[in-house]
Amino acid sequence: MRPLDGITVVAVEQAVAVPFATRQLADMGADVIKIERPDGGDFARDYDDAIGGVLSTHFAWLNRGKQSIAIDLRSEVGASVFEALVGRADVLIHNLAPGAMARLGFAADRLRRDHPSLINAELTGYGDAGPMSERKAYDLLIQAEAGVVSITGSEDAPAKTGIPIADISAGSFLVQGVMGALLARARTGDGDHIRVSLFDSMVEWMGYPLYRQLYHGSPPPRVGLAHPTVVPYDAYPTSDGQQILIGVQNDRGWTALATDVLGMAELVSDARTATNLARCANREFVDSAVASRTAQLTAEELLGRLDRAGIPSGRVNSVGAVIEHPQLVQRDRWTTVDSPAGPIRALRPPVTSDGYQAEMRPIPALGEHTDAVLAGLGIPPERVREYRDAGVVA
Repeated sequence: MRPLDGITVVAVEQAVAVPFATRQLADMGADVIKIERPDGGDFARDYDDAIGGVLSTHFAWLNRGKQSIAIDLRSEVGASVFEALVGRADVLIHNLAPGAMARLGFAADRLRRDHPSLINAELTGYGDAGPMSERKAYDLLIQAEAGVVSITGSEDAPAKTGIPIADISAGSFLVQGVMGALLARARTGDGDHIRVSLFDSMVEWMGYPLYRQLYHGSPPPRVGLAHPTVVPYDAYPTSDGQQILIGVQNDRGWTALATDVLGMAELVSDARTATNLARCANREFVDSAVASRTAQLTAEELLGRLDRAGIPSGRVNSVGAVIEHPQLVQRDRWTTVDSPAGPIRALRPPVTSDGYQAEMRPIPALGEHTDAVLAGLGIPPERVREYRDAGVVA
């Protein structure tokens, strides 16, 4: 038995953050009913068509294990169907534009009054109050507003991260909130109204830079792959053209690196390199010295020396190399799921358990489960056909 078997989640979602949250709930056994627009559905379906010319990579990543119904919530029929679904749900989770759920007639206070055991989980851009609460928000905008862009990149230019970390962090916090509310409801019988914002989630991840600014008076500098306050901690070249990241966390590690890996024991007592503070002050000299020796070794030789010396290290891998990474392959981290494009490869969830195994259910086509879900609400097939002819459902 999986942790969320028997839990029904109704999701009015699109893009990344909430779909990421509900996919995790589905992996744990929840019955997730994804409500999409009849005229195209979740716009993440159209981000690309990289999988078989019919399926976007974002959608495949975020939406396995869900049922898709396509229905116009702005219509009278859609509102009545939605009301019926919410009445049977344990969790309602949504990330519509600010105020959209209230305009549809499903404001938080009304839901709390009419469905007291419902967990209403809401994702916003900037929170439900404050001067930016009505503003639309996307991942890159949040990275910029939260200061992530200002500390990411090289000394010459800021950069965003290569993955949507604001969406991912907010989706993860949303799952935590829902799980906590389900646990509380099991004790009290009462539902809850959970709110998570992209901005608050990203600012939480900025904890260390914020504290440095507060108490040191300056943010960490942009240093590319290097570490702003630990040296040496960067990628270094090898003789066969690879880049190896070496992370020295303390002076003991520096001694082992200089002596056992680089053969430069004289640097241990050098005033410019003897302590981490000294190495930070002389970063260019240290990095040049380390690189001069790593460039004489192949990647395998360097990694072997680092492992024997107990110094953390890693390859700077391409995305292609990660797909066939031995840590994934040897632990059977890849599996397959069905999709509108046929069976595709998918990563198993990061959480593993002795008590249950995540069920890797298919990725739905748009509206694939509309008829079945409406039939479950007692709506006869001929009425569903009328709705379809009227363009209310797809």
